[in-house]
Amino acid sequence: MDQDQDQVQVRGQYQDRNHDQNHDQAINEIEGFLLWEAEKDRARTRAEAFCAGLPWLTDSQRREVELRYCQDQRDASRAYLERIAVRSATLRTEYEGVYRALRRRLVTALLSGSVAVAVLLAMAAVGLTAR
Repeated sequence: MDQDQDQVQVRGQYQDRNHDQNHDQAINEIEGFLLWEAEKDRARTRAEAFCAGLPWLTDSQRREVELRYCQDQRDASRAYLERIAVRSATLRTEYEGVYRALRRRLVTALLSGSVAVAVLLAMAAVGLTAR
């Protein structure tokens, strides 16, 4: 019966982990949406400021310039964000490799130290019993 409870507990922990990952993913998507909306708003604000410096434009020309300016800004922002995402993924992979190597070195050092201490204790024990 205890084994069945352990399996349920393990499944429960697994489900909680999936729930947390889904929760984190949802938060990331919401954050991304909000950031992109802010970027679009910034593009609109910059387009309006740009057109304010061109007082000879008619209303339809102003709308067209603002539209094209916003589209250009969004395209530039999207390309920039895609480059950042690729670089972030590259850095993550690189740092994970470095972390694994450091962890291996630490475990190796810890095990070597433990073996050295065990050998010293064994030698000291043999030395004390030999007297």
